[in-house]
Amino acid sequence: MFLVLFFLMTIVMPTFIVTPNPLTDKEKEKLVPNTDTLASSESLRGFDYLLRGTATCDKFPRVCRAKGTAGPDCCKKKCVNVMKDNLNCGECGKRCRFGQTCCNGNCIDVMYDERNCGACKNKCKKGSFCNYGMCSYA
Repeated sequence: MFLVLFFLMTIVMPTFIVTPNPLTDKEKEKLVPNTDTLASSESLRGFDYLLRGTATCDKFPRVCRAKGTAGPDCCKKKCVNVMKDNLNCGECGKRCRFGQTCCNGNCIDVMYDERNCGACKNKCKKGSFCNYGMCSYA
């Protein structure tokens, strides 16, 4: 009797533990967003879970325009701002060289550029020059 009980416990019980219950259709709909509704909706309310890693911007590019994301553009499944990102300056994959900064989608050497001296859109006064990121440095 003990052997039969032991046999049942070791063979039958793990199948109950390992075998998950299948999801109903309603549960599946909750997990996967309806793409027709997503494409036609004007806002991202109700789709905040997309920002948490459920979906990437290559499938749902509108997630990059939501508040709190890194930028409005999608490059290699990541939201970026191609106007400021040194690894995606002006377009996806365009890297700025060492010492350059991405200013308005262009790689600029802010150490010597009069229109972007030390930082983007920091213009030196007329007649002065930019040296080491400072205007009219002696």
